[in-house]
Amino acid sequence: MRANPISATVDYDKDGVQHGFLKLPYSHDGSAWGSIMIPITVARNGDGPTILLTGGNHGDEYEGPVALFDLTKTIKSEDITGRVIIVPAMNYPAFRAASRTSPIDKGNMNRIFPGNPVGTVTEKIADYFQRTLLPLADYVLDIHSGGKTLNFVPFCAAHVLEDKAQEEKCVAAMRAFNAPFSMMLLEVDATGMYDTAAEEMGKVFISTELGGGGSSTAASVAIAKKGVKNLLRHAGVLTGDLDVENSIEICMPDHQCYISSESSGLLELCVELGEPVTTGQTLARVYDIDRTGSNPTVYTSPLNGIFAARHFPGLIGMGDIVGVVAVKV
Repeated sequence: MRANPISATVDYDKDGVQHGFLKLPYSHDGSAWGSIMIPITVARNGDGPTILLTGGNHGDEYEGPVALFDLTKTIKSEDITGRVIIVPAMNYPAFRAASRTSPIDKGNMNRIFPGNPVGTVTEKIADYFQRTLLPLADYVLDIHSGGKTLNFVPFCAAHVLEDKAQEEKCVAAMRAFNAPFSMMLLEVDATGMYDTAAEEMGKVFISTELGGGGSSTAASVAIAKKGVKNLLRHAGVLTGDLDVENSIEICMPDHQCYISSESSGLLELCVELGEPVTTGQTLARVYDIDRTGSNPTVYTSPLNGIFAARHFPGLIGMGDIVGVVAVKV
């Protein structure tokens, strides 16, 4: 396969802390010989595990970038054993545009793996992760939140895997991260995901959903920062005890957990995130905004559980997620 055009201005095998870029050549109207410069930090101290930390997989999710940009200025090589690779804004064009997908090619980084070295900008970034960064890693943490269109209870997530020994390691890492909720996550469609690419390589992979609404909060950023340090301690890269509190373990037993809107209009949510719900309980109503006097479409809980995610904007379209109900383990 053709070589990836991205070059790194850091040396992954060099001890110390390096701040640099993943340099992707990109010729466009404003810069004939220009490049997209994706910030990266590498901290290394001798032999040990490699932890790959990413945020900004989607450009409108901010807990990851805030926590990881902060980590890049505080991490010291003498404090670690092994290597930490930090990419605070993985889909950098999307991050700069404050959008879920890239403004250059509309690429959704988390649906485009394994990428393509001769493809679009987003495909080239994905290919670099697929063939260069993921093979270096022992542990992978990808920090997500709901972006502009969703809001979640703050959870760290692992997936059910065919390899139960690998799954056990992922669950242990999820628990070590110690978000307020710990989720065994069932994806709508796992095809093309960064998660899937890492898991298929046998990596210990965890991700998060830490709020949403297209911004971050002091609380959600604090969860991300604490979780990152906990993971580094869990992996043996940092010394010290984990900073842990009670985490509520939840799961998604099947796809009925996802409640999709079958109408468009004005959204009225009837429960708050994190509240317990029962089968048949009204979760939301959607009003027809083109006429008065009509009855709203009512959406109910398909099972007993916890209201774990919700549509964020006040208006909702057909096919959008109204909410997600997870089951307490």
